Amino acid sequence: MKHLTSFFISLLIATCSFAQQALWSGSQIISPEINQDNSVTFRLHAPKAVKVLVTGDFTEAGYAELVEKDGIWTYTTAPLSPELYSYSFVVDGLTVRDPSNVYMIRDVASVTNVFIVGGGRADLYKVNDVPHGSVSKVWYHSPTLGMNRRMTVYTPAGYEQNRRQKYPVFYLLHGAGGDEESWMDLGRTSQILDNLIAQGKAEPMIVVMTNGNAGESAAPGQCPDGFERIPGFQQRGMMEGSFEMHFPDVVKYIESNYRVFKDKKHRAIAGLSMGGFHSMHISKYYPDMFDYVGLFSAAARFHESSDCPVYMNEKAQIDAQFAKKPALYWIAIGNTDFLYQENVKFRNYLDEKGYRYEYVESEGGHIWKNWRIYLTEFVPKLFK
Repeated sequence: MKHLTSFFISLLIATCSFAQQALWSGSQIISPEINQDNSVTFRLHAPKAVKVLVTGDFTEAGYAELVEKDGIWTYTTAPLSPELYSYSFVVDGLTVRDPSNVYMIRDVASVTNVFIVGGGRADLYKVNDVPHGSVSKVWYHSPTLGMNRRMTVYTPAGYEQNRRQKYPVFYLLHGAGGDEESWMDLGRTSQILDNLIAQGKAEPMIVVMTNGNAGESAAPGQCPDGFERIPGFQQRGMMEGSFEMHFPDVVKYIESNYRVFKDKKHRAIAGLSMGGFHSMHISKYYPDMFDYVGLFSAAARFHESSDCPVYMNEKAQIDAQFAKKPALYWIAIGNTDFLYQENVKFRNYLDEKGYRYEYVESEGGHIWKNWRIYLTEFVPKLFK
């Protein structure tokens, strides 16, 4: 017994030693370092490297070259505007993460480091000292698709305590290559909602973020395929009508399991890129479902021909939708977005018909910076 006790004590010490080793082996290099003037300094210890670059959405050329001294490579940006930024290092042609920065986000199949330069709108992206909502990963059954599927649901601060209060619902859809985690991780949705609600600029609401790939049940690594499924832009059931046809299954689940209002004036839908495409088609195919519609850099296109009911007689569906006078139809896109001309054509049709909508044109292209901005501008307009 004495020997057995000694064995377990030794095993415990060894286990604790392995668990604690990261405390003593961690790098003392600070990177990124946000300076007082909002410039940012990157550092990487790579004494044997020949060339080190930093790539990110803060450089005009898309990359900048670091300078080496005593094995430490360094680069300092010009002062940056308040924003959430992403970056990676390229060491002798190999893309690597910053070992001094544990904060990373996956975008489709790429993982990058991130940091926030605070101030202005970017403060909405931070976790501030305000009441916080809750975020759940929820599985629901879709009879239309014949599978169980996963979605992310944000409930506002006070939802658990205010048992008699009902809430409006905002359905927020991701783009191609994304999933039910995209808007939370890349879009900073819970932080934005927490802050806008706390400031009195947005109504308390539930936000539902679905998986827009109708042939997939959940995000990579969270579905029955496990770690074998490789993330990518092309997923099963993206833009062929299945997702749109099944959407009442999502609404039914939410309205059966959450304290929500169950009428059109308390429902909103919006999405980016492919999610904007889905929002456009879902809202016109079910014209009595949503009173608020947002198209963020949307693939706002009509089909020339299709045997899917969602895409048949599309202009007639749009006409029927606008005949019911939605409370808000909101379109936003960057002036260098590759989908810009598609949006011009779509708006031309709306203009020809005299349909009322709001339009926002921003700088830049098909990027998360714009979509976070659009979210901060769209949400305060809802359920007024």
